[in-house]
Amino acid sequence: MSKARVLFLCTGNSARSQMAEALLRKYAGDHFEVYSAGLEPKGLNPYTVKVLEEIGVDTSQHYSKTLDTFMGKVHFGYLITVCSNAEENCPIFPGMGMRMHWPFEDPAAFVGSEEETLQKFREIRDQIDTRVREWLKEMNIPVN
Repeated sequence: MSKARVLFLCTGNSARSQMAEALLRKYAGDHFEVYSAGLEPKGLNPYTVKVLEEIGVDTSQHYSKTLDTFMGKVHFGYLITVCSNAEENCPIFPGMGMRMHWPFEDPAAFVGSEEETLQKFREIRDQIDTRVREWLKEMNIPVN
């Protein structure tokens, strides 16, 4: 049986969508093919790498991708936008299944000291972690 494909989308594909991709892959990679993209990719945020590595998630294969990489080329069972800008500006395209919106604050927009910024990234990572686990529970998929 083939795995359903999931695409997490945000504006920059630097933080929230990358975290969601990594966490869903960690918990249910045997059930889904997981991807992320951005409307205007900015590169992987170093704080994203740090907070994912803190919980044992390897980001060495992660990089920012544009939505154009996938539009009309890959069928996704699920498109999950993780920011309001992506929700408002994501085009409808062929090969798109169920669309959902999980809004999260942008940690990359936070202004503060290095420690405060790191704490903001941890907070958003933990919110995304909780939402991913809730979704898997709703779908009766065990968390690895």
